[in-house]
Amino acid sequence: MARHDPQIERLGQVLGNDIVGTTIARNAQPEKIRNGTLFVKVTSPVWMQQLQYMKEMIAEKLNQRLKTDIVKNIFFIVGRVHTENTEVESKPTAPPAAAGQDSQPDEDFLESIRDPEIRQAFKRLLKGYSRRHRKN
Repeated sequence: MARHDPQIERLGQVLGNDIVGTTIARNAQPEKIRNGTLFVKVTSPVWMQQLQYMKEMIAEKLNQRLKTDIVKNIFFIVGRVHTENTEVESKPTAPPAAAGQDSQPDEDFLESIRDPEIRQAFKRLLKGYSRRHRKN
């Protein structure tokens, strides 16, 4: 696992602590960076799809926080995500509206996203998803 790379550990800290918050950080973990592409392991295809829509914004926020233009692209892969003391694999946390739990985005989930711009993007994304699936 690439978490022993100090650069990846720093990206993971900034991503989880400053940008996306703990809920997303538990389900998405930077693995490596190669030629400007950050490879991020996610716990499920649902997380991959949700984060795919926001990868440019996440890369921009990471670069702003790190004060360097290191992340040019983000590539998501499904796999086992290791957190501090536990592994998240068997029961990943899905974004609430995407999981079909209710028609409105879960406010606790949205509040766990620290960056206000990313929080709003996720809120719009989840509401759109919810509207599309209500019609079906």
